[in-house]
Amino acid sequence: MTDTPRPERTRAILMLVLATLYWGVSFPITKTVAAMGHALVPDASSWFLSAMAVAPRFALAAFLVLIFRSKVDRNPTAPEIRQGLLIAFFGAAGALLQADGIQFTSSSTSAFLTQLSAILIPAWLALRRWRSPGAVVWICSGLVLAGVAVLSHVDWHNLRLGRGESETILCAVFFVGQILTLEQGTFMGNRAGVVTLVMFAAEGAAFLMLAAATAPRPEALLAPWRSGFWVVLTLVLTVVCTVGAFSIMNKWQPRITATEAGLIYCVEPLATAVFVLFIPAWLSRWSGIDYPNETATRSLIGGGGLITLANVIVLTRKQPKKAV
Repeated sequence: MTDTPRPERTRAILMLVLATLYWGVSFPITKTVAAMGHALVPDASSWFLSAMAVAPRFALAAFLVLIFRSKVDRNPTAPEIRQGLLIAFFGAAGALLQADGIQFTSSSTSAFLTQLSAILIPAWLALRRWRSPGAVVWICSGLVLAGVAVLSHVDWHNLRLGRGESETILCAVFFVGQILTLEQGTFMGNRAGVVTLVMFAAEGAAFLMLAAATAPRPEALLAPWRSGFWVVLTLVLTVVCTVGAFSIMNKWQPRITATEAGLIYCVEPLATAVFVLFIPAWLSRWSGIDYPNETATRSLIGGGGLITLANVIVLTRKQPKKAV
């Protein structure tokens, strides 16, 4: 990352906060889309429902970006293609695991566990340089593990996490790769809009193939499109939570460090925790599914608070000026 003027840095921070709000609202919407998919295709596997929850949003997002960008910006260079494909790989794996995991846990728990990526970033950077991240990171890692245990209701007798929590934790690892790919110096000259187009196209194609491969029957691919509200929610996920959020991320994150971005992304679960207090009831009313509002339980406040506290401590500690 190059030095960024203060006004531009401030704008980058504010824009990334806006992106976290977009992602925050995506959790209850994605859960609703998956539940509607299950109602429309009862014999479908969770993997098909997950693919159908994300495939249209990325395929449509690629189409929208292609249509509204100038012809000059449609011709990617080799580094732009390489970066776009790398981001797509990490993003697709993370999004698929997140979409499947959210079917087996609450939206707020999924959002908080996704933010494990924030503390994994400085830990990975320290390991890559072959030096200990320090006592602060180890202490905060303990806080994170405690928070995960509280949120996930770990079965201490069998020492296992639920499917939803396990998949969400793994998705956080892939999102670390996505965040770090945006900061690689070899990609600093790339155009954010072109990289975003490559990313959307690659993810859309991958998810469409997965949906086709896991469909219980060919007509199942069309079944969700017969629901008007499913289409509306998919368009919201496409325009706001995909085109809007990822365009902001790809453009503005390179202007700050990966660790700073990780801290900003911690706003996402806090926003989700607020949204799920009232949005699910609205969605249930229009979708016809049973998705009650969540409540601020002790486990959510305690576990989410520990994870957020750990992220804030480790990412706001004093850093060398040239730290990544």
